Amino acid sequence: MSESEVITRIENGVGRITLNRPKAIHALNRAMCEAMIEALLAWREDSAVQSVLIDHAGERGFCAGGDIRMIAESGAGDASEAKAFFRSEYQLNHLMFVYSKPITAVVDGIVMGGGVGISEPA
Repeated sequence: MSESEVITRIENGVGRITLNRPKAIHALNRAMCEAMIEALLAWREDSAVQSVLIDHAGERGFCAGGDIRMIAESGAGDASEAKAFFRSEYQLNHLMFVYSKPITAVVDGIVMGGGVGISEPA
């Protein structure tokens, strides 16, 4: 994963997560889920972060769900990468549902599958 697929930063008391994979309509992969988990865990006890905002770069949509190309390729083999992805994605979803700070998602355009999963707790 390029570090730029998920951009995290703190701005004016808001932990901001920007999905930055516009050519794939921000289709999620394991590294992206893990980057979001890492940021959320770091911000959970950080008094400088009062809330979390999830948005996306570009104009095509919020998130097309899981990276179906990776899932199909993994499924053609032993499916270990797909299983690891879904494990990370569901850990992220759970963390967001029990998160102690407000989460807001800027959802527009295409939103499917895993994109719904990360916007639902918001």
